[in-house]
Amino acid sequence: MKKALLILVTVAIAGTSFADITAPPGAKYRRFGKLGRGLANIIYGWTEVPMQWTRSNTHDGSSEAAYGLTWGAYKTVVRVAWGLYDVVTFPFPTYKGGYKAPFKNKETLDAQNGYADFPPEIGFQGGSFSNRFSGF
Repeated sequence: MKKALLILVTVAIAGTSFADITAPPGAKYRRFGKLGRGLANIIYGWTEVPMQWTRSNTHDGSSEAAYGLTWGAYKTVVRVAWGLYDVVTFPFPTYKGGYKAPFKNKETLDAQNGYADFPPEIGFQGGSFSNRFSGF
């Protein structure tokens, strides 16, 4: 009898509860989001080199390949530096009282010079838009 009553109460409570699976607008900019962004930029920041080389080779021709390598190396250094900054300061809000990336995301306007929250993907594009845009 106790077991049946316990099951009935559990089903009644579970049946009347509702959960919202959507996150609040700023949920991707929290402490551990900042830590994850920093670790991703440190570990995968090197992907800027082949990405910029490919981009300059495709758009400007093979004569600009050295420029793409140089620009990719520069962007790698900047990305790794921001990654170290994010990892060291992840417990503290740093940008306007939040955990959003301190660099301005202008990748949608200027793909060559802009910095996204995460490094570019090479090869298979997963299509995951969890943190790939700044609509905050």
